[in-house]
Amino acid sequence: MSKKIPHTYVIVFYIIILSAFLTWIIPGGAFERETKYFGDGNKKEIIVNDSFHYIKSSPQTWEIFSAIFDGFVDKADIIVFILLIGGAFWIMNSSRAIDVGILTFLAFAKKLEHYKLIKLLGVNNIILTLIMLMFSLFGAVFGMSEETIAFIIIFVPLAITMGYDSIVGVSLCFVAAGLGFAGALLNPFTIGIAQGLSDLPLFSGIEYRFFCWIVLNLVGISYILWYAAKIKKNPKKSLVYEDDKYWRDKSSSEGMESTKHENYISTWVIFVIIFVVLLIYSIFLPQSTLKVGNSESTLPILPILTALFAITGYFSLRKSAQFFVLNLLMFTILFLIVGVMGYGWYVMEIATLFFAMGISSGVAMNYSPNRITKLFLEGVKDIMSAAMIVGLAGGIIMILNNGKIIDTLLYYISSSMGEFGKMASVSMMYVFQTLINVIIPSGSAKAALTMPIMSQFSDLIGVSRQATVMAFQFGDGFTNMITPTSGVLIGVLGVAKIPYEKWVKWITPFMIILMLLGLLLLIPTVTMDLNGF
Repeated sequence: MSKKIPHTYVIVFYIIILSAFLTWIIPGGAFERETKYFGDGNKKEIIVNDSFHYIKSSPQTWEIFSAIFDGFVDKADIIVFILLIGGAFWIMNSSRAIDVGILTFLAFAKKLEHYKLIKLLGVNNIILTLIMLMFSLFGAVFGMSEETIAFIIIFVPLAITMGYDSIVGVSLCFVAAGLGFAGALLNPFTIGIAQGLSDLPLFSGIEYRFFCWIVLNLVGISYILWYAAKIKKNPKKSLVYEDDKYWRDKSSSEGMESTKHENYISTWVIFVIIFVVLLIYSIFLPQSTLKVGNSESTLPILPILTALFAITGYFSLRKSAQFFVLNLLMFTILFLIVGVMGYGWYVMEIATLFFAMGISSGVAMNYSPNRITKLFLEGVKDIMSAAMIVGLAGGIIMILNNGKIIDTLLYYISSSMGEFGKMASVSMMYVFQTLINVIIPSGSAKAALTMPIMSQFSDLIGVSRQATVMAFQFGDGFTNMITPTSGVLIGVLGVAKIPYEKWVKWITPFMIILMLLGLLLLIPTVTMDLNGF
């Protein structure tokens, strides 16, 4: 009889216990820290060089239980974000607008098969590639990460309807954004901070990083397409075939095609209200400054989007309320991008945007306030397990922090690299950043903690500081897709209904490929004379 795989909650709790055990055998330690201000107004606590000292340890015992509470408090923003997204999308899903959109999209894609070149390449392959490239670009330019949670509810049903599985759906946005995050062309949260702390010109060395981004996407997307083709041929080969029954039942073609296309007075009312609100914002904010890396452009983006919403909203209303709700979703995504790039939005603003979209969708479908509330609560209930696991995973970090061993681990690993040559040292930096990402999944926090040490160390061994930044970039990027301490990963898997242990089994070979590729891409940073290095 085969051994039953532990539940995701059990696995995470075991890791909490292991972390508590480490606080008994690893001595407490701390670095001195100072505040450094960046040109964009942000500030970060950074480590003072040669300031490590041992402190009284704080072994954790009963705290394994209180850490769960602290984890929920620490990850409260992500948890509330997931709950609001889940409730909002449940309201939207009840309209069958996404189902209508998927059917319309697939019908359009089928028509493209008449073109010989497209038929040769495969319509589905082109669709998957374009979607992944878009999200990879988002990850590389403005560090899209938490935002991908909201897109899971769109792309998993799309992947299931196309004959794939939920893993392909997650790969379309989360994995693609992860590839871009690792490629990090202009990501201000990783490259910007890492180079700032290393006293390098912001976003310098972009030529080689662009080459790396292309290589990572070429390999990564090819792997996903290969896997997708295998599942398309035999869906039962999927590790999550049984788990995907939830999505197959929700996305059944019969249910989609039987959707009634209706329109209501309330649909026109909500259209007018949204248009008036957008018009007011366009008057008060006629110009928006969109930041891409270290460059920025000032454009009348809100007036443009308002005009487009008026046009597309009118024509979608002439079809049905479902098409209007679909149009509402499209503009929600557009405003999300503008908000992130132009106004520094984070999870609170994004959750508010989607919450407003959910309420507007319910009004557009002529739902009563009670029905909207009922649907919202059903969505929250459906997504609750995803929110719970994020809080539980947050407990791991709390144990390590409260045990005062994170700085000690940082010190041990960094000091062990002093005896290696240049290439071996850069490789060890890469391994170090990969390992430290398990206990510090935040890219900006890890940059603030590690780069002051790593950049100084690179000077001692004669390695370019830019090479050190690249080692940080790859080490930070790849393991975000597998570490159980990442609230975003756990949230994504929870929304997609993919058990963590099955995800690990699927992504481990892919991780090995990416990590080896990252190691190969680091070689030229030491052996070649690259621009900016």
